[in-house]
Amino acid sequence: MTQNALFSVYAKTGCVALAQGLVDLGWQLIASGGTARLLREAGLPVRDVADLTGAPEMLEGRVKTLHPAVHGGILARDLPADQADLAAQGIELIDLVVCNLYPFSQTVARPDVTLAEAVEQIDIGGVTLLRAAAKNFARVTAVADPADYAPLLAELAEQGGVSEPTRRRLALKAFAHTRDYDTAVTAYLISLDTAPDQPLPAQISLNLHQVQALRYGENPHQAAALYAADPGHGPLGGVLRQGKPLSYNNLLDLDAAWRAVESFSQPAVVIVKHLSPCGIAVSSNMAAAFRLALASDPVSAFGGVIATNRPIEDEFVAALDEAGLFVEAIIAPEFSPASEAWFAAKKKNCRLLALAEPAAAQWELRAIRGGFLAQQPDLGDPAGAKWEQVSQRAPLPEEEMALRFAWTAVQHVKSNAIVFAKGMATVGIGGGLTSRVDAVKLAVEKAGERAQGAAMASDAFFPFADGLEAAAAAGVTAVVQPGGSVRDEEVIAAADRLQLAMIFTGARHFRH
Repeated sequence: MTQNALFSVYAKTGCVALAQGLVDLGWQLIASGGTARLLREAGLPVRDVADLTGAPEMLEGRVKTLHPAVHGGILARDLPADQADLAAQGIELIDLVVCNLYPFSQTVARPDVTLAEAVEQIDIGGVTLLRAAAKNFARVTAVADPADYAPLLAELAEQGGVSEPTRRRLALKAFAHTRDYDTAVTAYLISLDTAPDQPLPAQISLNLHQVQALRYGENPHQAAALYAADPGHGPLGGVLRQGKPLSYNNLLDLDAAWRAVESFSQPAVVIVKHLSPCGIAVSSNMAAAFRLALASDPVSAFGGVIATNRPIEDEFVAALDEAGLFVEAIIAPEFSPASEAWFAAKKKNCRLLALAEPAAAQWELRAIRGGFLAQQPDLGDPAGAKWEQVSQRAPLPEEEMALRFAWTAVQHVKSNAIVFAKGMATVGIGGGLTSRVDAVKLAVEKAGERAQGAAMASDAFFPFADGLEAAAAAGVTAVVQPGGSVRDEEVIAAADRLQLAMIFTGARHFRH
């Protein structure tokens, strides 16, 4: 009995080769619109869907395959009653459906797209074909991904048919394809109805694919995987140039390091260990910035990850070689061929992640028990935030430079967060502690003698004067903090008594 294959594809890649293979195996081809023309131009025998249905395409192609002659042939089961219904209507069985959908996501990604253009890219017939074929996978094969064309032909040639496990697997891919499509349409329409004063939508649709199975999560007894909206998405959207696959903890650390380093416009280096920066520096070149960042806390930097906001070149490699530092991974916009050759020869286990065009996040999600929290990402001080000198003494120019650097750096340290800085480099960091004065004391300990003349930034207000007193005793001369405590007057008085220059920003930067 001759088998029928229905083709209705937008993306034509591999279509002719599959159709030719099916004809060689004795299949009959049915196709719609442009797909039929393509196959006919390739010299293949093909029937138009209109010949099967007895009805022409309508509404400029909006209605082609939506007909009982098509969907009856797809949805019919191997049951006497179904076969009798088909016979009574003169409907033929369809055994294989090859279909992919209009490029909706690509269309709405254009900044100039109109609603009318977007609506025309909402596929109806294709989605219906795939869902019908996938539902009836007990008899019908649904093929949505051109990557499955060659394996399908190979199985047909070897076995004379498509196995039930293969039909079920392809059905799952087809349902996932239509799910992702509907999710994209839903997200676009939601975005149109989201008011300007409503920064987060009423609904968030997640369309995620597993792009990497991880060896384990934070600990070896925890299963883990990396998911992304794009199935071809590399880790963090980048390309792993060298080293073993990134681990769960590597990915977290690299993400934290990249978020920090992209906050700076000048050449910057950030070293992160266990999600916390231990060194941040800005300089005229990457090698100098690396040396300054490493000097912040060379003990903690061992076994950490490094982020740079400039390509890795020979000078950086020379500085890393000179330091003899063990590094788990490095993330940078690019790696020069010479630097890659050096890493391959000297540090082949160091993972190198190139991230040329990072995608901006609209919001951040965090799982909690029974739901998710969503927020806009913290990209620095909100519009309208102004620095206010609240102390009697104004900061000196060199102090202000260090304060501004420290204020950007502290935004990437786990709260309670304290940063000591000299010039444009951290010299002491205290973070992730339950007491702000303890965070100051940790920064003092890390800085040692370098606290003399340093500037200090705090991610949130000082609730008491004790934090300022501990910093001043170590040699800090200038402070930047949000302000807003009920004891602000007491804290300001302490700053004046200690001859500290102090700035209020009016903006808080907790990072929990």
